[in-house]
Amino acid sequence: MHDLLFENQNRLGLPLFEQLAEELDLDPEALIASLDSHEFAARVRADFSGGVRSGVNGTPTFFINGQRHDGPFDHEYLVEAIEAALATTHH
Repeated sequence: MHDLLFENQNRLGLPLFEQLAEELDLDPEALIASLDSHEFAARVRADFSGGVRSGVNGTPTFFINGQRHDGPFDHEYLVEAIEAALATTHH
């Protein structure tokens, strides 16, 4: 569901949520009931606040050995950053 929401973020809303629930063979009525009851609102707020405290200001955000990676997110750059972090922890 997460990937589909991200890919369709310009269409967020109940019609999209119902469509995706059906596509994923989920119960659309249960999803709507959860949204209406705010069942997960506290968890979402807690996750958001935790991200803010950790320095997350957007997605994607990568952490390598507990440090936020502020460079490019391409595979080659992430591999370089991981290798650099490994090199500094082994010396």
